[in-house]
Amino acid sequence: MPVFASARDLGAFLAPTRTHGRRVALVPTMGNLHAGHFSLVALARKHADIVVASVFVNPTQFGPKDDFARYPRTPEADAAGLAAHGCDALFMPAVDEMYPFGAADGVRVHVPGFDGVLEDRVRPGHFDGVATVVSKLFNLVRPDVAVFGRKDYQQLLVIRRLAVDLAYPIEIVDAPTAREPSGLAMSSRNQYLDAGQREGAAFIHDTLRRMQAEVHKGAVSHAAIEAEAEARLRDKGFEPDYAAIRRADDLGLPAAGQSRALIALIAARLGSTRLIDNLLLDE
Repeated sequence: MPVFASARDLGAFLAPTRTHGRRVALVPTMGNLHAGHFSLVALARKHADIVVASVFVNPTQFGPKDDFARYPRTPEADAAGLAAHGCDALFMPAVDEMYPFGAADGVRVHVPGFDGVLEDRVRPGHFDGVATVVSKLFNLVRPDVAVFGRKDYQQLLVIRRLAVDLAYPIEIVDAPTAREPSGLAMSSRNQYLDAGQREGAAFIHDTLRRMQAEVHKGAVSHAAIEAEAEARLRDKGFEPDYAAIRRADDLGLPAAGQSRALIALIAARLGSTRLIDNLLLDE
């Protein structure tokens, strides 16, 4: 599997594919890959002839309190894993390839509609960095399909709106969250958890299931279910940023008594590790 640091070289590699009308899929990642990422590659293969993965730890989506310097970088293992799982090419650019004027002085892309909502409230500016780097990847790789995991659900909605509003001719495919046997959502940050924390972290998924059951009972308000979920998380040693029930299409507040087309979302710290997860309540 070839590895490209230059978008020009990647474009030359893909040119024969485009000439013959074959479809190209992009799987954007920040590296430190695990089975969840490889499941995205497998899904991309179902939608395209050529699968390109990108590995780029994007500095503009990390806030001052985030873990950019700490974020694990494993380029050799990532390349080997992608090759073993049938990826056709890896785009692994340096920061100056993605930000020719520097990460601090480049153009920013802002997607409205999610300001102050959930992750944006906790991590202001994060989605500007996501929208900016995804726009750049779309421009440089020019895929027909792009695959994103559903675990980062708010990010998925931001990217869907970005693609429509900027008229990218790209099909956005979302992949179900890959989980460990305990129910814990797979994440590169799980490696920061010790053995006891890793076992306890599955309580987030248990809490989402409980929120789902309570919504379908219809006995109490959404706000009461959210408050109970946050209390249960605190009792188990988590520091929740939120446990929320929102409309699945836009993360707006649901109507009183609404039980369909909803999603429950949790973000919480366990020790020094921040974990996120969600559950579509119609599932």
